Amino acid sequence: MAQGRIDARPLLERDAEIAAADAALDRLTDRGQPAGGLLAVAGRAGLGKTTLLAEVRARAAGRGCTVLSARGGDQEQQVAFHVARQLLQPLLAGVGDEELKAAFGSWYGIVGPALGLCAAEGSAPDPQGLRDGLDWVLTHVVVQHAPVVLVLDDAHWADPQSLNWLAAFAPRTDDLALLLVVAYRPDELPASAEAFRGLPGRAGGRPIGLEPLTAGAIGDLVREAVGDHADDAFCRECWAVTGGNPFEAVELTAKVRDRGLRPDASAVPLLRDLAAAVKGSGLIARLERLGPSTVRLAWAAAVLGTEVRPELAAAVAGLGSQEAADCADRLREARVLTGSRTLEFVHPLIATAVYRAIPDAVRVALHGKAAWAVVDAGLGSAAAARHLLETHPEEDPWVVGHLRAASREMLGAGAPEAARDHLARALREPPPPHERAAVLYELGSSTQLLEPTTTVNHLRAALQEPIDDPDLRDRIVILLAQSLAHSDRIGEAADEVGRAARSATSARTRLRMQSEQFMWDAFRADEPDSPRRSRRLARFADRLTGRDLTERYVIGLRAWDATLRGEPTETVLHHAARALSGGLPWADASRGFEVPALVAMTYAYADRPERAEELFAEGIADFERHGWRGAHLSFGYLLLGYVRHRSGRLAEAEALARDGLRLAERVGRGTPVQWYAVAVLTGVLIARGRTAEAAALAEEYAFAEPFPAAVTFPDAQAVHGALLLAGGRHEEAAAELSAVGSRLDPRGMRNPAWCPWQLDLARAQVHTAPELAGATARDALGRARRFGAASTIGHALLVTAETAAGQERLTLLADAVTCLEASPAAHHLAAALVAQGTALAEAGRTAEGRRALRRGLEGAVSCGADGLAGRARAGLAGVPGQPAPGGAA
Repeated sequence: MAQGRIDARPLLERDAEIAAADAALDRLTDRGQPAGGLLAVAGRAGLGKTTLLAEVRARAAGRGCTVLSARGGDQEQQVAFHVARQLLQPLLAGVGDEELKAAFGSWYGIVGPALGLCAAEGSAPDPQGLRDGLDWVLTHVVVQHAPVVLVLDDAHWADPQSLNWLAAFAPRTDDLALLLVVAYRPDELPASAEAFRGLPGRAGGRPIGLEPLTAGAIGDLVREAVGDHADDAFCRECWAVTGGNPFEAVELTAKVRDRGLRPDASAVPLLRDLAAAVKGSGLIARLERLGPSTVRLAWAAAVLGTEVRPELAAAVAGLGSQEAADCADRLREARVLTGSRTLEFVHPLIATAVYRAIPDAVRVALHGKAAWAVVDAGLGSAAAARHLLETHPEEDPWVVGHLRAASREMLGAGAPEAARDHLARALREPPPPHERAAVLYELGSSTQLLEPTTTVNHLRAALQEPIDDPDLRDRIVILLAQSLAHSDRIGEAADEVGRAARSATSARTRLRMQSEQFMWDAFRADEPDSPRRSRRLARFADRLTGRDLTERYVIGLRAWDATLRGEPTETVLHHAARALSGGLPWADASRGFEVPALVAMTYAYADRPERAEELFAEGIADFERHGWRGAHLSFGYLLLGYVRHRSGRLAEAEALARDGLRLAERVGRGTPVQWYAVAVLTGVLIARGRTAEAAALAEEYAFAEPFPAAVTFPDAQAVHGALLLAGGRHEEAAAELSAVGSRLDPRGMRNPAWCPWQLDLARAQVHTAPELAGATARDALGRARRFGAASTIGHALLVTAETAAGQERLTLLADAVTCLEASPAAHHLAAALVAQGTALAEAGRTAEGRRALRRGLEGAVSCGADGLAGRARAGLAGVPGQPAPGGAA
């Protein structure tokens, strides 16, 4: 007998399954090195999954494990986080709010609404942020209460939010003292939960497939129920008519016992009819014989779902309390329902059969009554909403009001899919004409993260409705512009807010819309007259004092525009400081994070990386605090990595870029954040000398034309040109980089700090058109000197030196080194030193050359620029003199 055995009665023909569970529990409770994993049980309805899971729970409890249990419900699939609440609420419900807040920290406000621990406050988390929060909470629970066994029955009926979370979490059980046990019907498991079908490594193998019982096992079950005198023919017929299904066999033997039949050959002809009464139409016919009131109570219970409160069932069935109690007794005697404080069907097969037998019109009416009943019972709009989803539209404002309230609760809990479904149903009711625009706006808000294109359609429809509230119209327009921009339709976004600015009837609205238009124009690659817009922005921003957030946003855009155009760094930093005076929030859902990010980048390009890093750290902390862990957090990591790339901290930059790419993958392929991720990581890999790896990354993500319609940093097409250059494809690189210049120069975007396309073009032209290379580099040098950042000037001097020869080259390299020594661009400094050392050695100044090469090597190693370090070592090896120190060379 296995350790921790509670029930001495063995499960029939489940020895292998019990052995697998015991082995998993042995690993989990190993005091030396506990190990978790996944134990999945798959089987058709009635084969004993629930019984097996009950045995696993008992054995786990007997070994001192903390057991968390939940069960999916056919009627609760539309209730977001229903399963997550079942799992975690019992453990957390007894803990005070203050204690939970102290234990969960910033996660409390993110996961609390989803778990029913608190109401949502402030900005809603994105789905990925909420999933990360649930991961943290479950991990915390495991650490505090290890070893833990989490049991999920009927996983195929779990709500999508909980199921997707647990399926994504399953691989992590490999590193925790957590055994995840799930049971499901294999043909009904959603594709999103495929992880339950098997995980690599220790966490779990293939699911355990339950098979029907053999004739011998059914015979044992029958004799246990009706007596050892049951003959072989009777037992074998029981097996034949039930197909070895243990649930049906148990129910059949109960009918045999109730009828007082003799378990021998004389009863064999009756068994098939009795078996038919256990399920389907036979079950319904048996139920109908109990009387209309009892049928209504069973229907009400089927509509209400699992763990039904008797008073609610009575209200939905239209029965008095005593009559409902009598009906419940009859249903318990008939083995349809079980329980007293709460009612539950004996088996999900019975619940499904009863629900499906309700006439369509009656079922709809019962869901309507259930919605009223749960609201009257104080269970809230979210509990009512799942019933309202099943009703027919009737132009009822009460229905619309509760669906909207439920959608707000779902959105605040981080379940935009559920919020979308509630609002789509509210729209079909339909809402009163004066509410229709607001419902469409709320529907657009719920779909923004899921389907930006659909959001655009909802919001444009909202603008066609009569809108009495000017603030609502403004919010619709701003959200519409955001959704267009996130769909890579930047021009339409700018045009939308531009029209709103021209038609605005208040100065406040006009300024807000103008600030939005300036922002989207700043990202618009196809802007028709960028220089004119730049002049207008400069005049506009210079008049503002920064007294409110809208004015500071405009001033921040002025700082960014000055950066793009290469105005002096003093001008850039002056406006950036003005924009930050008074604050620029990163996690303001109505504003977006674009302007704070742009202001932070102005400091990076102006050789103030420490200030840029401070600002990005603030932004990342804000995103994490609000549970924005999708595209927002990805952008934060990527741009922070880009700042470190520019400072020469390449290993750190690569780690951040990979974190950003990982987060971008969770948002989805082909999204703007993924373009940023691939561009930043490609640039870092090129700088580290890992060109082949960069090329493989670009191929994997189709990083090539057509490039995004938005202005990005680094510019995606310029990075692609740099990749071609690094790969020795000089003619293709020259063509690509010339195309970048043809796109940016007419727009007045002439700062080589932001986009060094000219410098890379000059390097390509050294091979393809040497007579042009020097002129290209010198033009870039002039632009760099106008901007005034030492890192940009030094980079331009280094490239210009590569197009020169003789003493001119040595002079330019010396100037480059001097300039870069005064800048934070450690990688460019190392490159300039290696180039200077090589040139000095070639000129016969070997001692000076070796010194420069050694310094360049030390810098390259410190930066993580492996390719550059290799070139420095090769240069040192070819220069006569003392060998380099062992660690350097």
